[in-house]
Amino acid sequence: MVLVAHACCSSTTLSPEFHRRASCFSFCRLSYLQLPARFLSPNGCDFENGVERRTRRGRTTTSGVELSELCFPLSIRSVYGVFEKHFSERLKEERCHGNGVKRNIRRNSSTAIQALDVKKKGKGEILHDSNERQAEPKTNTLKNGAYLDAVLKVYCTHIEPDYSLPWQKRKRSASTRSAFVIGDKKLLTNAHCVRHGTQVKVKKKGDDRKYIATVLAIGVDCDLALLSVDNEEFWDDVVPVVFGKLPQLQASVTMVGYPVGGDTISVTKGVVSRIEVTSYGLGSTVLLGILIDAAINSGNSGGPAFNSRGQCIGVAFQALRSGENIGYVIPASVVSHFLTDYERNGNYTGFPCLGVLLQRLENPAMRSYLKASSTEGVLVRRVEPTSSAYGTLKEGDILVTFNGTRIGWEGTVQFRLSERIALGYLISRKFSGDVVELGLIRNGDWITVQTTVSPRAHLVPYHIENGQPSYLIVSGLVFTPLSNPFIDEEGYIGIKLLAKARYSSPRFKGEQIVILSQVLENETNIGYEHMSIQQVLKFNGTEIKNIHHLAHLVDTCKDKYLVFEFEGDFLAVLEKESAMSASSSILEDFGIASERSADLFEPYVDHLCENHSLEKEFGDSPVSNAVFGLYGVFWA
Repeated sequence: MVLVAHACCSSTTLSPEFHRRASCFSFCRLSYLQLPARFLSPNGCDFENGVERRTRRGRTTTSGVELSELCFPLSIRSVYGVFEKHFSERLKEERCHGNGVKRNIRRNSSTAIQALDVKKKGKGEILHDSNERQAEPKTNTLKNGAYLDAVLKVYCTHIEPDYSLPWQKRKRSASTRSAFVIGDKKLLTNAHCVRHGTQVKVKKKGDDRKYIATVLAIGVDCDLALLSVDNEEFWDDVVPVVFGKLPQLQASVTMVGYPVGGDTISVTKGVVSRIEVTSYGLGSTVLLGILIDAAINSGNSGGPAFNSRGQCIGVAFQALRSGENIGYVIPASVVSHFLTDYERNGNYTGFPCLGVLLQRLENPAMRSYLKASSTEGVLVRRVEPTSSAYGTLKEGDILVTFNGTRIGWEGTVQFRLSERIALGYLISRKFSGDVVELGLIRNGDWITVQTTVSPRAHLVPYHIENGQPSYLIVSGLVFTPLSNPFIDEEGYIGIKLLAKARYSSPRFKGEQIVILSQVLENETNIGYEHMSIQQVLKFNGTEIKNIHHLAHLVDTCKDKYLVFEFEGDFLAVLEKESAMSASSSILEDFGIASERSADLFEPYVDHLCENHSLEKEFGDSPVSNAVFGLYGVFWA
């Protein structure tokens, strides 16, 4: 059906009877009317028994009613021609009897609507005036488009921290993204849509009003965020989406959102190209993802993906810019894990892992050497000290089963009927603290062990939990923990420090690489002005565990001098009394409010476990699966 506008007409050339009939269809006022496109064709069509016979350019074709062809502006005179053609006998009869003939206008209008929609009425589409409200659909199907009303536009103001100058923040920025209603008065979007947000607003489809939204939880590792709106008026006539099952390959998918380039809602279609464990760019995690060939542009993030039944199968979150129309969707199973985690704990705790480095066992000689009796299982190469499996799993074990599911030598498990997927998929379905049972081959013997799974600890974190980085200023020397956002901001930090960031895992929970980021010039630190981005290893002979430990050591120091030992055998010494007295003037000169971040005012707690030795070296393997490539080893 097509929508055509009509203006008020003059009555100089049309009969009074036509005006009487036209008034019941709202033709004689400024209105909108939906008509089949065959009535808008200038090529001359007739209609017999629901089949349109069309003559165009000397050719006659017969087809069903196609509503998308030959749409042209419709004038009042052409409307008169339509009625004269399809109701000629009645019009002629009324002309003979004049205006004295009385008929039921309501019955005639209903008959005309039925005649104008002979072909489409059976498919559930009803001709209607645009000023009238459509009937509420019974189901969220792609046909009636009811699912579009659940999709919202998100307006967010961001103020990101400055990792080089950790006591301040960057310039304010704004973005527009997408979100959708999931029920229980909650909204779902991507974490990167509202991360570092100072104000979040949402707007419903067809509404000009913006509502303030509150961020309830952010999961950076899965790139999801949960929102809510306190204003009760927002929830009037709001229908949440219905989540569907994981789609099959080649299943059709419809992406809905508010991409850049316009203010109204956008719909794109594609098919499911691949389902596999993939890398999530924001949190540098590996979770289940759906690859589609529908376009995901800036602004589409946080919008839902629907199947052909109008059920939500996931959330759009990233695209492969080096390819053409390659987008990724967070599946409903990952969304369900995120929501369940929040409901269980009152906050989001994250996806767990085993914390082990595994190697494929494709080579038969290696399997024979390791006394592996079958082609199943993967080799345990390392166990992270911060993992719950540390002490339970050992280097050289062959991991064969995970909760009874057998693991192939490529590190994959059975997935649906005829597919296989990476072992990480099974692990990601668990929650932090869950107990899992592992079947092992150790020294040729079959054993079964139990361990718990927990979120992975990173020596160099991929994101800052509280948003603002920690820092400590001692007589102009600025110390801060090394993080991936800091590396991204600085660009180059030196090969040795970068190697530690990419290849070292923490030896105990809470361990950090503390660096001297810069020196604020003062007479007390003369000779150290050139120092920047260097790791500090010891303070007064004590090895530094993290930034909070360093602050504790400085505060409790009873010595006359503050001695800092850096990577590369460099030494920096400050006289304690003069260093402390110069702090206030340095802060005033550089416009800094405090000598340390707020978290460092809290009492220091030593989290070092007695069974974890500081001397134990660990860091020969990359800490991210993305670095390995096709080497045959991977983290789980």
